[in-house]
Amino acid sequence: MIHRLLIVAAMLAAPVTLHAQALQCAVPGEVPRVRPDLPSREQPRRVVLIGSYTLAISWSPQFCRSGAGDRPTSRFQCGEDNRFGFTLHGLWPDGVEKQWPQYCRPAQIVPARVIRAHLCATPSAQLQQHEWAKHGTCMAGYTPARYFARSTALYRRLRFPDMDALSRRSLTAGGLASAIAARNPGLAPEMMRITADRQGWLDEVWICLSKDFRYRRCPVHQGGLAPNADLRIWRGRR
Repeated sequence: MIHRLLIVAAMLAAPVTLHAQALQCAVPGEVPRVRPDLPSREQPRRVVLIGSYTLAISWSPQFCRSGAGDRPTSRFQCGEDNRFGFTLHGLWPDGVEKQWPQYCRPAQIVPARVIRAHLCATPSAQLQQHEWAKHGTCMAGYTPARYFARSTALYRRLRFPDMDALSRRSLTAGGLASAIAARNPGLAPEMMRITADRQGWLDEVWICLSKDFRYRRCPVHQGGLAPNADLRIWRGRR
């Protein structure tokens, strides 16, 4: 029987609101095998200068509620005894203009030890392979280990408000951004973009970063909801 190492990222003695990420995460002894993630006609190789970065974090209860949560690659995140709040989608290099670089060089398979080390941040081995292939390969001098160390460090320094309490009252996208900014020194609402599905359920938060990974005002073309847009938060099993 494979022994499992139980990692409780949200320490039980501390308030959950201080710990944004994994509420409970059990890392398996063996991680799933991944397949190569390659450019395609729809997602071609594109090499442009990096002008900034986006740190994308996903609201896991909504992801698991959607059809994507039923995929075999989502079993660790959605189908086991793990519980997640915000998870790390990825660290995305942005271009100087509207285009962004992607699939800049051939991508090696992410080593199992690297996947295992970051499963409680990005709880899908195949998503880790995708993020490295599409985004990490565009960061000069980066290996998979360095890419995920950088992105996970940026993710883990974030602190979040009481999402359960926010989910139980009227809320706008700007209201969520302000609540997150209040917990993170140096982060302002205009440095975030909030995304949602067509029914207005929270999907992701995109945090805009400079080339040296400092918080910055998001460009106008970044997208996301208008600050006054109504927003709902799916609580899931929280």
